[in-house]
Amino acid sequence: MPDLTPPPAPLGPIRLRAHTHTALRPATAARITGGFWAARRHTNASVSIPQGPERLEQAGNLDNLRAAAGSAGAFTGDFPFQDSDVHKWLEAASWQLADDPGKGGLSTEVERLTSLVAAAQEPDGYLQTYYQVAHPERRWSDLDWGHELYCAGHLIQAGVAHHRATGRRELLDVAVRFATHIDSVFGTDTTTETTTDKKTDGICGHPEIETALVELYRETGERRFLDLAGYFTDRRGHGLLSQGAERDQDHDPGPAYWQDHLPVREAPTVTGHAVRQLYLLAGATDLAMETGDVPLREALERLWHAMATTKTYLTGGVGARHEGEAFGDPFELPPDRAYAETCAAIASVQWSWRMALLTGETRYSDLVERTLYNGFLSGVALDGDRWLYVNPLQVRDDHEPLPGDRTARRTPWFRCACCPPNVMRLLASLPHYVVSGDADGLQLHQYATGTYATYATDATDAAEGGAVTVETDYPWKGRVTITVDAAPADRDWTLSLRIPSWCAEFTVAAPDQQDRTDTGWGWLRIRRRWLPGERVVLDLALDVRLTEPNPRMDAVRGCLAVERGPLVYCLESVDQEAGLRLDEVTLVPTARTVAEHRPDLLGGVTVVTTTGLRRSDGHQTRLTAVPYYAWANRRDGAMRVWIPGS
Repeated sequence: MPDLTPPPAPLGPIRLRAHTHTALRPATAARITGGFWAARRHTNASVSIPQGPERLEQAGNLDNLRAAAGSAGAFTGDFPFQDSDVHKWLEAASWQLADDPGKGGLSTEVERLTSLVAAAQEPDGYLQTYYQVAHPERRWSDLDWGHELYCAGHLIQAGVAHHRATGRRELLDVAVRFATHIDSVFGTDTTTETTTDKKTDGICGHPEIETALVELYRETGERRFLDLAGYFTDRRGHGLLSQGAERDQDHDPGPAYWQDHLPVREAPTVTGHAVRQLYLLAGATDLAMETGDVPLREALERLWHAMATTKTYLTGGVGARHEGEAFGDPFELPPDRAYAETCAAIASVQWSWRMALLTGETRYSDLVERTLYNGFLSGVALDGDRWLYVNPLQVRDDHEPLPGDRTARRTPWFRCACCPPNVMRLLASLPHYVVSGDADGLQLHQYATGTYATYATDATDAAEGGAVTVETDYPWKGRVTITVDAAPADRDWTLSLRIPSWCAEFTVAAPDQQDRTDTGWGWLRIRRRWLPGERVVLDLALDVRLTEPNPRMDAVRGCLAVERGPLVYCLESVDQEAGLRLDEVTLVPTARTVAEHRPDLLGGVTVVTTTGLRRSDGHQTRLTAVPYYAWANRRDGAMRVWIPGS
């Protein structure tokens, strides 16, 4: 068995091995200790994650595991991927245990659910309760829609998280056994002088296994898992899923739906089902990190640029079409028909963070910030126990909610409950996305109060690393104070601060202003020989901005959106004068805007007030905008981000 003890590395979803082809490495230690994100993570830890097992019990997910382990009972649920909700919850809970190992009750629940998963596994390593309980004769027969490899991917990520957080192997062993089974089933035939090893040449309709297998390689050191991830990535785009069209022409979504129309290296833009596309590209980026594949990296940069500039909403949300939960055409970004699934926002964050580590460029972390504060965070209510599957940028005054999961009203749980545990796992692992390091110093990508450290994990790298403490009331205030707690004593060391792309003005106070260097890519770099306790104070101007859409976005041409710092704002009918319809109001672009912090509103938010006109009579009206992430937390009503200009 390979050594499962890698060099010191972060307790996070990405744990790079010693020799990788990346510009940056994740932080070695990271804790968010106060401020905006600490409050959201506290709700996640105290409300969302603890209620997970009960929700999964009520939905039948846990009974499916019991049935697969031998208990009497039929499969419960409408989808073959019910197991993945359990796996994502286990991952979320594991990251939470890493953050707060003293949570005994949570630890007990994690071990209970881990035991259920382990008991359900077949002797050969296979594990998916839908096929074990309902259709054992159809194992690996429906790669288009069966989600077997997708569920395996989430199981692997849960096993890795559990091992990193607790040091225990129970869930990791389950994951390794399943991955070993998958390796025995899939691939290209190999022939020796005496035998031919026949394998299935196939891929999953829903990518996820790729990124998980790379992380399993990082955790175990077993090269076969990296090779298998490369196989699944490289075989996509060769029509392996076309048999679905032959079986059911009426329900064939076309090869682009599951990114089987072109190989990753040849695709000109993102397309098809948004979550599938972005999980695939996150896995491809993991491969590029480990292999140094230059053509693959160039393709990933091209695809990310196409997504960010032509297919991403102002909120960072992605996926314009309800049909197929899919990307639309370039600049097809209707606000009221936006799908913008919460899981797609999470996938975008995961991919962009990997691209930031791969390249060292801040544009990727700019999008991570925009998505976290807006298109992602809107997916969970402020109380932590209600959710949005879709995140539109407009809800009309006479809105008739869609039935089921796709409603624009917050819901306690979903029939297809992929989003809630996905939100839980991102919030639980969020400290991992704040800071990175390299041989020269530390880079601060996101601004969150906490303590962060990065130390060299490559034995050939003599960098000693360093540690900082960050204090800030961001995003309500633009001041960020960074105290250097540790840095190499015998050489210069660079503290790099991301200047957000939205920021027009900033000031910085450093121990010696002559040490400041601007080197492009959005980084403010301060290089000097640091002493413990020295501080840098960064002030980002948080002026209110009225943002115009790209003129090719037909649905919102002539409209304006209110932004302040990283936050996108929206109008909600509950905040306006009685009887005012949001579809009858226009925004006066020359009017004065006022930002005021309201600690009594929506958990404490800064609101923006300005002047609008009523279309019906031309009279002025006061408009109050709140952060988009906080909408739909009071009574049902109209909402809009893009407002017609007067």
